[in-house]
Amino acid sequence: MSKIKLLGMSGSLRQGSYNTQLLHEAERHFDGAEMTLADLNLPLLNQDIETTTGIPDSVQTLADQIAEADAVVISTTEYNKGISGVLKNALDWISRTKENPLPGKPVAIMSAAAGRAGGERAQVMLRNCLVAFRPRLLQGPELFVAKPSNEFDEDGRLINASYTKKLTSLMEALRKEIP
Repeated sequence: MSKIKLLGMSGSLRQGSYNTQLLHEAERHFDGAEMTLADLNLPLLNQDIETTTGIPDSVQTLADQIAEADAVVISTTEYNKGISGVLKNALDWISRTKENPLPGKPVAIMSAAAGRAGGERAQVMLRNCLVAFRPRLLQGPELFVAKPSNEFDEDGRLINASYTKKLTSLMEALRKEIP
């Protein structure tokens, strides 16, 4: 049997991003999956670009990666009580591609954010943003990593047993959604 293909989308472009670290942990806890990290460093959505040169290659690559994945895992930070501009821009671009790659696709979301709620509001916004795409969005277990600077060791591994347990449960739930 071939490995399950996961696509990880991090709402943070920052080197050393806790959300990217969380995606690596998700792959480790999924066991038997191969995760590709999507490049969300895309041009800002501008219909003039689309009109003059078409969908940028980087956007089409992202749409193709989503379509080819067995499931998608999105980890978002929280900025000003919502998802990052990076993640919103990526979703906006994906909505402009010829074919929506997300209908029926299993999607798990999680977050790591500096506040004590760990990105809970960002997850609510992300769920709302994903409605139009019609994925099979997991309803839980919910994973909000609060104050992530205290929650990862020097190797990028979660150190809090409660977060590790929730992540394992989330990946088990995602596995069950993959046909």
